[in-house]
Amino acid sequence: MDIRLSDDDRVGPARKRQPAAKGGKAKASRGRSELVAEDRQPKRGTRRKRKKLTLVGVMLKLVSWLFILGIWGGVAAAGIVVYYGMQLPSSSEWAVPDRPANIRILAADGALISNRGKTGGEAVSLRELPHYVPAAVLAIEDRRFYDHFGVDVIGIARALVGNLSEGRITGGGSTITQQLAKNLFLSPDQNLGRKVQEALLSLWLEQNYTKDQILELYLNRVFFGHNSTGIEAAARTYFGKSARNLSLGEAALLAGSLQAPSRLNPRTNPEASATRARLVLNAMAEEGYISPAEAQAAALNGQSDIPTRVAGAESYVADWVESLMQAYVGDLTQDVVVYTTINWDLQKQAEFLVKEMVRTEGQAKSFSQGALVAMDVDGTVRAVVGGADYAQSQFNRAVTARRQPGSAFKPFVYLAGLEHGFTPDSTAEDVPFTYEGWSPNNATDKYYGVVTLRDALANSLNTIAARLAIAVGPATVVETAMRMGISSPMQPVPSIALGTSEMSLLELTAAYAPFANGGQGVIAHVITRIETADGKLLYEDQAAGPGQVVAPENVAMMNDMLSTALEIGTGRRAHLDGWPIAGKTGTSQKARDAVFVGYTARMVAGVWLGNDDDKPTQLSGGSAPVELWSQFMTKAHAGYTVAELPGAYQRLDVAPLQPAPAPEQVQQQQATRRGNLLDAISNMFSN
Repeated sequence: MDIRLSDDDRVGPARKRQPAAKGGKAKASRGRSELVAEDRQPKRGTRRKRKKLTLVGVMLKLVSWLFILGIWGGVAAAGIVVYYGMQLPSSSEWAVPDRPANIRILAADGALISNRGKTGGEAVSLRELPHYVPAAVLAIEDRRFYDHFGVDVIGIARALVGNLSEGRITGGGSTITQQLAKNLFLSPDQNLGRKVQEALLSLWLEQNYTKDQILELYLNRVFFGHNSTGIEAAARTYFGKSARNLSLGEAALLAGSLQAPSRLNPRTNPEASATRARLVLNAMAEEGYISPAEAQAAALNGQSDIPTRVAGAESYVADWVESLMQAYVGDLTQDVVVYTTINWDLQKQAEFLVKEMVRTEGQAKSFSQGALVAMDVDGTVRAVVGGADYAQSQFNRAVTARRQPGSAFKPFVYLAGLEHGFTPDSTAEDVPFTYEGWSPNNATDKYYGVVTLRDALANSLNTIAARLAIAVGPATVVETAMRMGISSPMQPVPSIALGTSEMSLLELTAAYAPFANGGQGVIAHVITRIETADGKLLYEDQAAGPGQVVAPENVAMMNDMLSTALEIGTGRRAHLDGWPIAGKTGTSQKARDAVFVGYTARMVAGVWLGNDDDKPTQLSGGSAPVELWSQFMTKAHAGYTVAELPGAYQRLDVAPLQPAPAPEQVQQQQATRRGNLLDAISNMFSN
């Protein structure tokens, strides 16, 4: 049977019959797409049924969207990486910058005085350190250091979870490699661009250096606070020892400070530093670097247990040496070792004596600072103390400060007089006078009439020094002082005779050396040689100087006069058992500065006491400075054979001067003598 189905017989909505075309026939059918499209059109008044969503469907859609977002996120991240990466130089130009040169400064016996330079310490290799020093850093800063590729994805995820749970940023997941990259190449700014560049540079470091090399670079470049860059500088700064000799507890303290170097270092905040160190020790025990018992034994309890180092007066020497490096070897491009002339024992003795003098006498005598310079008679510097407390003030009052020496300058005036034909036994009249509007007065307001130059210098008579300067000419006095070693500017005016020109204690002390060595000029020197870290010689001191600057006969006469100054004059408190000594005191205007420079045939030493703000003191050069000098020189000469000062001058018997009588006393004495004479004549005639 032939069955045919019409449109009305089909399942689904009825189809509208097409209108007949010309010819009377209707269109029998339409295309499939048209039919499907028509079938999908709901009838008016009916609701379209929605497909029910299942859990699997939701998950599939979520995964789909996440996948799409991941793709777009990856594209965006790649764009960011490319953008910030293009701001860096070409990777072919990347290189680890040289570490700033360290200056290792040693005393004459090889003792370390200090490290100087931008880092404050030399670089040390990983193999030189106790195993627990790098272990402490790894345990607290980057436990997965040897497992990640420079960026610790697991660490970042862990830090993200921790930050979300805490509701604040508690950590960033930066690796040691990333920290090194930031320290080496980038500014400390915390922004997206810097983090991207940090990650790129970390990958480069990991590709070009071994893990041990990266860790060693990090330990030598990381900042530990207090101008200490690198583990060696930190160990020296806080504990006064090399990083090679750190204890487990000290290593934990330094590792713990890396989180906040300015706040958690042992000097600034010992309690917080000790607490942080215990966390480090526990982390080390968890990682298996040490046992729990070792962690407990190494834990320190705050300030009482942290032996932080206090910078001593040797740091004044180190600062001075550092300032000389440019002149000696030019710009430094590598670590150097500087060998100095400093006698470590004498340096510490000088530091102690200056500090004690300020502590015991300062308040009563109204002074707060002191300085000392000691050198052999050839200018070899053995001790320099630039202040009472380097930790409180780094200003070097022995080398940098320029102060009035007062009467301690007068020996150069008298030397100029001797070179013009005067002798210690030449006489001059000690009375007030005025010269071109200037009227010098003696400090004691006492006058002695006719006196020898020896007595005038011993008793520091201003009028005689002024007369002598005027007689030879102020310009001659300046020339004489410069020839002896004074390099500070001096004005050729009559008042220079009283020590009004400012100069350093170092140059004043060195200018006395020719009196002690027979007339040879000296250049004060503190450096003997400079070498690179691997032993290459860069500089070596050669014996040099201006030669004979004082004739031997004048040396003998000056020693005669300056010895008298310590026997019966203003420096009579000076003492050094068995040793012939000479020197001169000085007190500037209003006692702002109290100075004494004295010497033997072996050593010259100068002492200054006063205030930084020029406030007057209750000192004189012949008081506390002389006492301090005597104490130091006694230590410096212990065990040495006594030696005579150079030259010999046959002098007359020396006796203390007696002040000349005042004019009214003279008149009274003359009246008495006249009366006595008249009485005698009267008695003669009466008999």
